[in-house]
Amino acid sequence: MNWQDERAVWKRQYGALIGIDWADEEHVYHLTESMTGESETATLLQRPESLDEWAAELSARLDKPVAVCLEQKKGPLVAGLMKHDFIELYPLNPKKLKEYRQAFTTSGAVDDPTDALSLWSYLDTFGHRMKAWKPDTVETRLLGELTEDRRHEVEEIKRHTNELRARLKRYFPLALDVLCHLNTAMACDFLEKWPANEKLRRAQPKTLQKFYTGHGCRDQTLIEERIKTIKSARPLTTDRALVESGALRVQKLACQIRVLIESVNAYDEKIAEVMSEHPEADFYSNLPAAGNALAPRLLAAMGTDRERWESAKEIQVFHGTAPVTEKSGKNKHWVHWRWACPKFLRQTWHEFADHSRKKSDWARAFYQMKRDEGKGHHHTLRALACKWIRVLYACWKNRTQYDETQYIEALNKRGSKIINYMSKNGEKD
Repeated sequence: MNWQDERAVWKRQYGALIGIDWADEEHVYHLTESMTGESETATLLQRPESLDEWAAELSARLDKPVAVCLEQKKGPLVAGLMKHDFIELYPLNPKKLKEYRQAFTTSGAVDDPTDALSLWSYLDTFGHRMKAWKPDTVETRLLGELTEDRRHEVEEIKRHTNELRARLKRYFPLALDVLCHLNTAMACDFLEKWPANEKLRRAQPKTLQKFYTGHGCRDQTLIEERIKTIKSARPLTTDRALVESGALRVQKLACQIRVLIESVNAYDEKIAEVMSEHPEADFYSNLPAAGNALAPRLLAAMGTDRERWESAKEIQVFHGTAPVTEKSGKNKHWVHWRWACPKFLRQTWHEFADHSRKKSDWARAFYQMKRDEGKGHHHTLRALACKWIRVLYACWKNRTQYDETQYIEALNKRGSKIINYMSKNGEKD
């Protein structure tokens, strides 16, 4: 079957093709019915009742599903349309739409009706080569949202902690000497109670002793050393401008970090609850070094739809672990990492690869082998992530649990370089 026939067969399954240029409050759509060829361009309000009425009108007018092309996979418009079973969504990367539009309007001029028409035209021309977006199970999508939001909270803690450390260095470096970590509840309590050197020096040794023991510190030698450090330390500065402004800012930062820590703990509890009920949780929880943090992220990244990915290469490309090769002429050859990808998913595989080399014999050998070849740390982790994706894809596709011993035996049968490296360097077979 040639591409024209494929396109015709694909179009016949839909009652209409629609391109929607979304906006915050009002969307513009272009619709063409497959049977009559009649077209219309109109606006659609971003209100639940408006979306539902429009969907009900389409369902009553057309006996077949409709295909909708738009420039997003998340957002209020997608949330309002995905609940209607007869609407199939075809998300399009904004970069692709821009390139497609520029093929006809090189001036770069755009407006909402034009974009809606361009989205419809792209779907009409290339829809048979695109994949309709099928939402995963509720539990899987929930894990994806929760883990990404949790990561955002962790990054906020890191940002506030860096600012807190920089501020303390300006007027109160003593706090850095008597606190192990700033991203803890103990550090927040300490800085809210003693935000400046003068207040800390006035604290009685018994008060300090009680504070540290009350926060789980049982090393009496360490506590005594800290108290001695506090009593003998000299202030960096007595400038009121620095001390008073710094103390107020430090107290506010400590308060924000405390709230964020509580938020992360709440996310951890919810993620653990969802994972305990997910039917495929064991597959990821038993992976080397996946743990409570990475197992849910890997589950959300792979999903449960076995038809979504046709090869491990598709996952590597979409998640950004596979490099991009550019060639021009005979001599120009450039390999670089993939910029257009979901950054959180790439980070997930990168972190899993890093942790796995501490628990998996073959992953540790692969990492060290690449480093011995002169490859950089992050380059090697991306290569290891690609290898993990190939391994896990085969297990995921066949619904079989990953087995470290079995995989090493398979490497041994193939005469893998990894096995040779493990043998030479005393790694376990």
